Amino acid sequence: MSTPASTVAPAVSETTDPGRVEKPQKKALTERARAERKLGWMLCAPAALVMLAVTAYPILNAIWLSLQKSDLRFPGQSEFIGLDNYVTVLSSSLWWTDVWHTVVLTVISVAIELVLGMLLALAMHRAIFGRGLIRTSALIPYGIVTVVAAFAWRLAFSDADGGFMPGVLRSVGLLGAETDPLAQTSTFSTYVVAILAEVWKTTPFMALLLLAGLALVSDELHEAAKVDGATTWQRFWRITIPLMKPAILVALLFRTLDAFRIFDTVFVLSNNGSNRSVETVSVLGYNTLLSRLNLGLGSAVSVLIFLCVVLIAAMFVKGLGTNLAQQRGE
Repeated sequence: MSTPASTVAPAVSETTDPGRVEKPQKKALTERARAERKLGWMLCAPAALVMLAVTAYPILNAIWLSLQKSDLRFPGQSEFIGLDNYVTVLSSSLWWTDVWHTVVLTVISVAIELVLGMLLALAMHRAIFGRGLIRTSALIPYGIVTVVAAFAWRLAFSDADGGFMPGVLRSVGLLGAETDPLAQTSTFSTYVVAILAEVWKTTPFMALLLLAGLALVSDELHEAAKVDGATTWQRFWRITIPLMKPAILVALLFRTLDAFRIFDTVFVLSNNGSNRSVETVSVLGYNTLLSRLNLGLGSAVSVLIFLCVVLIAAMFVKGLGTNLAQQRGE
């Protein structure tokens, strides 16, 4: 009995197609694995519910307020206006000016912190004597409350508060006779002081994250490269940096997200937000929401900051995932 060609052809193509790649079938979970997974979900559920209760409601409430015309000075005039608040914020030159201030502070401070943090991490990792003392002393600035640190820098650099740094800068010719580094019109010097304060405060945190990445770099690889004639600089760029890329990306992610939301340092250095020469988006949200009591516009600013942070996090996570896949050879 002959078999029709139409029934034979599919069978042949399925079994003899050289370009076809068989997908590996997933292994069925055992009873023990299913029980462990169920136990894991049960253990995580209380913490997840608490996090949702603490974070989900404020986020949803802020989104709802951003869609309304809501001002505490006129509580009886609240109404739903859709996306008008977002249009108002995004069409305002003040918003884009503050975004620029925030981006400049974030990029410059994080870049400096990455370089200094790497140097500090290498010093802590390679220290032969007093390693514990070096690590402890390096973390002291990070242990100081941000507001306290910001006030210390303000008292040091503000002429109005009797700071000593303006006199030092004038003596070396870096500051004019009548110039106050933190005055209303001193945009550049306020930038510099804010960046210095951020770098001094958070470089130890960057160094701590990079130190964890350095611990994963094998000394045997360095010894083998040294035997082959590689210089210290070559070993650093060809061995240390490639193996530390995941740790570097994680450190940059944490610090970039934190720096983009900078509030304490700028608020204190700008005299409680009155100096707008370096106003950031977080200070703008504070001034709109709490100083002017405009809940609608303030919530719109807060939601836009949240979306910017999510976008930055997504970009870093994408880069981190790609880097890990390349290291695994996928």
